[in-house]
Amino acid sequence: MKTDKKERQHIKRVKSDDTITPEIEAELKNIAAMSDDDIDTSDIPEISDWSNAVIGKFYRPVKEAVTVRLDADLLHWLKQGGKGYQSRLNAILRKEMTRQSAGMRKAA
Repeated sequence: MKTDKKERQHIKRVKSDDTITPEIEAELKNIAAMSDDDIDTSDIPEISDWSNAVIGKFYRPVKEAVTVRLDADLLHWLKQGGKGYQSRLNAILRKEMTRQSAGMRKAA
């Protein structure tokens, strides 16, 4: 797996903190300066089977504040679960969106 120029530039921009020793920082700078062809990745096999990959584990969609008018009984039901009713509402809507999207793909 090779790093592209943009990734190497990102590595250079990362600020070091107290846990990074001068030796490690020097090594990171040396690696960042290397061309892709000079980096030995023979001990890191390329992944070709993604069948067990977890999709969306690190996906964090951008949140947007909105005003929504809900039926009072629906809001009461959501709030019965305690703190986090907005997150529960979001999860319910996402589940339905995913279900409908999957149905559309099957129909196509």
